[in-house]
Amino acid sequence: MISYKKRILKNGLTVVVNRDRLSKLSAVNLLYKVGARNEDPDRTGFAHLFEHLMFRGTRDVPVYDLPVQMASGEDNAFTNNDYTNFYLTLPVGNIETALWLESDRMQGLDITPEKLATEQRVVIEEFRQRYLNQPYGDQTMLLRELAYRVHPYRWSTIGRSPEHIEAATLADVEHFYRTHYRPSNAILSMSADLDEEAMLDLAERWFGDLRDTPAAPAPIPQEPAQHEPRIQIVEREVPATTISIAYHMGDRLSPDFCTGDLVSDMLSGGDSSRLYQHLVKQQRLFASVNAYISGDVDPGLFILTGQLLPDTREEEAIEAFHRELEVLKEQPATPYELEKVKNKFEANTLFGELNVMNKAMNLGYYAFLGDLELINREVAQYRSITPERIFDFSQRTFRTENSSTLIYRAKR
Repeated sequence: MISYKKRILKNGLTVVVNRDRLSKLSAVNLLYKVGARNEDPDRTGFAHLFEHLMFRGTRDVPVYDLPVQMASGEDNAFTNNDYTNFYLTLPVGNIETALWLESDRMQGLDITPEKLATEQRVVIEEFRQRYLNQPYGDQTMLLRELAYRVHPYRWSTIGRSPEHIEAATLADVEHFYRTHYRPSNAILSMSADLDEEAMLDLAERWFGDLRDTPAAPAPIPQEPAQHEPRIQIVEREVPATTISIAYHMGDRLSPDFCTGDLVSDMLSGGDSSRLYQHLVKQQRLFASVNAYISGDVDPGLFILTGQLLPDTREEEAIEAFHRELEVLKEQPATPYELEKVKNKFEANTLFGELNVMNKAMNLGYYAFLGDLELINREVAQYRSITPERIFDFSQRTFRTENSSTLIYRAKR
């Protein structure tokens, strides 16, 4: 159980704090409600590019990392399709260094043509190295484009093309900054061995005077239901063919999210899981297999993927995946199997709560979802899942007409 207090400042900034009496470190997390899904289809990759720019210094602090290091702290950030997240850990006595730096760069970023050009080169090189010039690098990008037709989840966080980043102008970037990097579009969360009211007051001191410039968010097109199976075949210079099958499922706050997560663990959560035992060990069709959910805020994907052994035919591999899913649709999960994956989720959650940074980050994330108390209810939600719910989820989700299959074929 994570205790917390929440306050919304006059400028719209949401602040959530937790007192951790066991940690000598403090954690400060700042989540901005902007990710790849908030981008224009013809100008993608901006959220990720801007994550880089946020470390390029402000008018008052030219080198962001220097004060962090002088305060014996560490910092980092990440961007995904739904939001951008910045986080720091540092000794409790230096927590105001983090608040000073984050409040400063929320509105004081010094974006110059030279800095923009530098980060454009960095991001374009990352795009090429990680996605275009690496074996299987574009596999998830292709699967997204196949599964989605309308929703911006159809492109990855890095963007659709390096050309979109290359074409970004200073005016484009400044507009993105003004639109998304503002108090009412952010959530500040902290965990430290400090009085919670005192932490809320510190947030007020450092962020309360920042101006807010509300902007109406652009509507995000919702993906229509899929009514026919999709398949795509590509050939690449890779060591082995892989098969990926994606099924549309519910959003992050739907009951299907927890159910789908447990089902993915039943299928591929370790050497005792169904896919490993049946398709790798017994039938020897795959060298490796995996099942996972995309974890998106809007309706996401349940994905199966596997690397074929040299003698396995593609049709044979696809049919093997389908057989495993049919079993889920026809036979309830065993009590032992279900208990095992529930225990795994609960253990991971409880161990995660021991880390001060995890607590700060999760408080920001659940506040972003709009259900902060879910941070303390989610284990119970997973515990409440029954074999009947898994049966119902599988019946509704694993339908042929709801599937998108990517055959990533090794060139012969």
